[in-house]
Amino acid sequence: MKPQSIGRVLGTGLRVAGRMAGERVAASAKAAANTPGTPPAGQAAVETRAGDRAAGQAAGKATRNVARGVGGFLRPFGRVGGIVWLEVTGVFFFLFVIVFGRALWMYRASFAQGPDHQKFLVSVPLLLVFLYLSVSAFWRANRK
Repeated sequence: MKPQSIGRVLGTGLRVAGRMAGERVAASAKAAANTPGTPPAGQAAVETRAGDRAAGQAAGKATRNVARGVGGFLRPFGRVGGIVWLEVTGVFFFLFVIVFGRALWMYRASFAQGPDHQKFLVSVPLLLVFLYLSVSAFWRANRK
């Protein structure tokens, strides 16, 4: 399923759940107002606030449960995505290893002294840094 479709499905589901919760709160408030023997106005306001608070707590609990469910569903995808990200990063850094390795090979005759001695000296640490980054990215992906 495309990411856009997943987002639409989840967004639609959350809107429908919110609408259902709002209808239930409105229905319970309407039922409380229509009961015979309604209390005086001041007491009704206190009960309404208490009912609103209870409805808000119920909605918060439902939202937490939905978030935990969605998080549990997406957890394996996050793990796989992290592994793929590390592998792509390792390949990207390895491309620089190839570039600097080629430069190092071209300037190998000037390693001690010569016209390309500085280029050789610059290529060595850059090659080592990118080799380290590439290998460590693959190492971390393998450990996950």
